[in-house]
Amino acid sequence: MAELRHATAAAAATRASSSPAKRDAESSASSSPFVASSSSPRGGGGGDGKDGAPRSSAPLHHQKYHLPSPLRSLLALEDPRSPTASASYRILVAVVACLFVAALVSAPSVWSRINAPYLCRKDGIRLHCPRVNERESLWENPHAAAASWKPCAERRNLVPENETSGYIFIHAEGGLNQQRIAVRMFFPHIISLLKLYCICNAVAIAKIMNATLILPVLKQDQIWKDQTKFEDIFDVDYFINYLKDDVRIVRDIPEWFTEKDELFTSIKRTVKNIPKYASAQFYIDNVLPRIKDKKIMSIKPFVDRLGYDNVPMEINRLRCRVNYHALKFLPEIEEMAEKLATRMRNRTGNVNPYMALHLRFEKGMVGLSFCDFAGTREEKAMMADYRQKQWPRRFKNGSHLWSLALEKRKEGRCPLEPGEIGIILRAMGYTKETQIYVASGQVYGGSNRMAPLRNMFPNLVTKEDLASKEEIEHFKKHVTSLAALDFLVCLKSDVFVMTHGGNFAKLIIGFRRYMGRHRLKSIKPDKGLMSKFFGDPYMPWATFVEDVMITHQTRTGLPESTFPHYDLWENPLTPCMCRA
Repeated sequence: MAELRHATAAAAATRASSSPAKRDAESSASSSPFVASSSSPRGGGGGDGKDGAPRSSAPLHHQKYHLPSPLRSLLALEDPRSPTASASYRILVAVVACLFVAALVSAPSVWSRINAPYLCRKDGIRLHCPRVNERESLWENPHAAAASWKPCAERRNLVPENETSGYIFIHAEGGLNQQRIAVRMFFPHIISLLKLYCICNAVAIAKIMNATLILPVLKQDQIWKDQTKFEDIFDVDYFINYLKDDVRIVRDIPEWFTEKDELFTSIKRTVKNIPKYASAQFYIDNVLPRIKDKKIMSIKPFVDRLGYDNVPMEINRLRCRVNYHALKFLPEIEEMAEKLATRMRNRTGNVNPYMALHLRFEKGMVGLSFCDFAGTREEKAMMADYRQKQWPRRFKNGSHLWSLALEKRKEGRCPLEPGEIGIILRAMGYTKETQIYVASGQVYGGSNRMAPLRNMFPNLVTKEDLASKEEIEHFKKHVTSLAALDFLVCLKSDVFVMTHGGNFAKLIIGFRRYMGRHRLKSIKPDKGLMSKFFGDPYMPWATFVEDVMITHQTRTGLPESTFPHYDLWENPLTPCMCRA
């Protein structure tokens, strides 16, 4: 009986060890790569060590690894019906969902950064521009600067009105002081381009008030004896036809208006006391009622009588449309300018780039600046007499001017002398072989003052050097035509350099920016840097060169937002240009 019971128990144990559940557990444990067998190679169960603790004879890479619960459940190592696996799934799904949402939120920002246009931003007086992997060039800005923007002032979103509120008439002129300064400097560019400003603003004001613009009169200069008319410089038919969908423009005062003399002399027909940089709303509130009442009104004076950041964006775009598209020089002026530019490029026998230098160092500019410049005692005494005669209120007795001159020079508010701009250009890396077109009036000091610049850059030429007497004689009839030639040759140059502020330089830089010439450099030298250089006799040349290179990396006409740092004419990007 005892033997029978022993045999029965052994059979039961055998059946239990061969049950399906047991076989499945064993097979899954043996087949899993994450679970190592704890039995000995002999299959006999783990032996005891000397201290009695169990010891596994399996190698390290066959021992059991414990994964986090979410991964174990994801890889089906746990029963998905168990509470642990359910919680693990929820945690894993939450993490994946958070990552997906973060990717969706950040994707637009990342994409916009990748596709952002090349745009410099100002931080105080410093300009920060995007970094590029292009090699620096003496003649070109980074390719991205030109490829990111395109002109779009031709787009019209303004709807023309059917009825006019009246007629406006302006004199395209500068103030009396501005005219006198331009004449004393023997440099008519200021007079000419102030007229251009006035024309652009006149069209804008006519649009603001829904008025009809009578073709502006270019005020005749009594000292220059310049009888230039609008049609002597610009293509009138093209001007009127191009703007017909924006503003009504007529060539002359309507015939039904018989009191034409009053339009020039009578205070009843003249709107005065318009503040500088007035807003569009000012014209609607204060000028439009008078135009509706009198039907025809003259606005005088008119220089700088319309603001930039206080008018609608579409009005600023209209001003760009006038400046860059509607005002087209006469064909003979365009053709002569093209000849001059071509001759500049071919002076060496091969096609070469050329630089245009707007040199502002005429007697009037030197006097008006009230800065001190190198010269003999006689020159300084003559300049003091000249300033006292021209600006007696500012001059007074002259005792306070020395400290004022030093302060202005340190702040970079003094015109650069020809020799100073030559030193800056050499520090930038331009060699003596550089071809330079000079747009300038009569330089104060004459050839002696020009000698340092000419020694550094012998290839200095003017339009009189490039054109024959017969060619240039035709344009001497109108001083403004000569200014137009200089303007166009500077516009076509590979590098444009200004030595002092002014409307001429502003317009050229603005034109180059608008017409996609960001790639071509328009250099605004740091005049305060020269004060630092000459004020430190111990500064080595290598240090100065390094300072010049670093300072002028962002002073080459790169694109930046228009307001509030610049006016519309120098930097038309924000209202008048679009992403390419």
